[in-house]
Amino acid sequence: MKEDAFIVKGGTKLTGDVFLSGSKNVALKVVIAALMVDGPVLLGNIPHIKDIEELLHLLKDLGVTHEFMDKNTLKIDASNLHNDTVDLLYASKIRVSFMLFAPLLYRLKKAHIPNPGGCRIGARSIDRTIDVLKSFGVDVEYISKTGYYDSSLENSYRATEYRFEKKTHTGTELAILLGVCAQGRSVIENAAEEPEINTVIEFLNKCGGKITRARNSIIIDGVSKLVPPNKKFEITFDRNEAVTYAVFALATKGDVKIYGASPRELGNFIEKVREAGGGIDEEKKYIRFYFKKQLAQTHIVTSAHPGFMTDWQAPWAVLMTQARGVSTIHETVFENRFGYVAQLAKMGAQIVYKKPIVEDPVKTYQFNITKRNWIDTRQQIEITGNVPLHNAALKVSDMRAGASLIVAALIARGESVIVGASTIDRGYEDIVGKLTRLGAKIKRV
Repeated sequence: MKEDAFIVKGGTKLTGDVFLSGSKNVALKVVIAALMVDGPVLLGNIPHIKDIEELLHLLKDLGVTHEFMDKNTLKIDASNLHNDTVDLLYASKIRVSFMLFAPLLYRLKKAHIPNPGGCRIGARSIDRTIDVLKSFGVDVEYISKTGYYDSSLENSYRATEYRFEKKTHTGTELAILLGVCAQGRSVIENAAEEPEINTVIEFLNKCGGKITRARNSIIIDGVSKLVPPNKKFEITFDRNEAVTYAVFALATKGDVKIYGASPRELGNFIEKVREAGGGIDEEKKYIRFYFKKQLAQTHIVTSAHPGFMTDWQAPWAVLMTQARGVSTIHETVFENRFGYVAQLAKMGAQIVYKKPIVEDPVKTYQFNITKRNWIDTRQQIEITGNVPLHNAALKVSDMRAGASLIVAALIARGESVIVGASTIDRGYEDIVGKLTRLGAKIKRV
């Protein structure tokens, strides 16, 4: 019987090469975007991760056909999509299920979708998403008795001009899917600027879409239909995975070349690594991260792209336990992303919560706040560095935090157990294999 856990023995410097997998945040969205296309679509570099597996199970239930032509090439065809109700079980496992409003309403004029799932790293208010649906002419209502959002579309999406009050990654991508087949020109303002969104736009344009960016605005000229691209569309590499393996290298005092990593997409992270004194060589095909000397303290404030991503702060916190001085991390994107702090404390880490100084919380924080004087003392942590970690029994709170606990276990004395391996599997393809090839002592039980 599997225990859904990793056993990790610390004390080994990781060295070697890592080849990044396709981006989780791109693959999920492009698979859903492919449901808007008339005919079969070939997608390359699709990672074998839990979230993709759950999404494909969900789509099969809706009538979508799919098959892997080889290890990472997926063929998907929504021609026989016929079910307008998303299964509660599968939807509860992945956040991206909410984007299914766009293809279901486009094809069937009705969609019944439950509250989405995913990692519990904050309330993740979906009122912005509901407002976007209504702006495109969708009738949508939440039915509290069933836990479902029931929606309908009379004819086709109507073009709209919509401005997000606060940036939202998934909300922006949903707006793009709604606008690509709407009647007329739509303009989405204060849109999220993550590079993953640009890849979704690139895919839709290769299918006949007419979408352009103008800084943080997106202009969409609706088309009558989308057709399959002339050739296989390749998913971009995962920059969050790149950051995780960069931290593996630096934290274990190792030396790792990461193939597929883009300096442009890792700009703010690379800047902080250099500020801390970490070794970086940027080459055409890879970025090398290596240990040069003990790292120095840093001060991080997470923010939307092009800032320091919220997904990067958990591994960075582990790294700073080994730096000299006192570092801080101020989380502004989600209100519950420090679930790993208690786990690191079990290993001897010295991390405390400190009340951040914020002039305007409503403007500073990306999540919804109703009071302008609101402040939560648990939005910022202070990390005392140069502290040796020891082994412990650990529990995963979310996917990125889970990978960070593996980092901590690899630099700790002794053997640690990390419960919740399947949560880490949601976003990391073959993490045991990749780490083992770098010299890590890790096994799944």
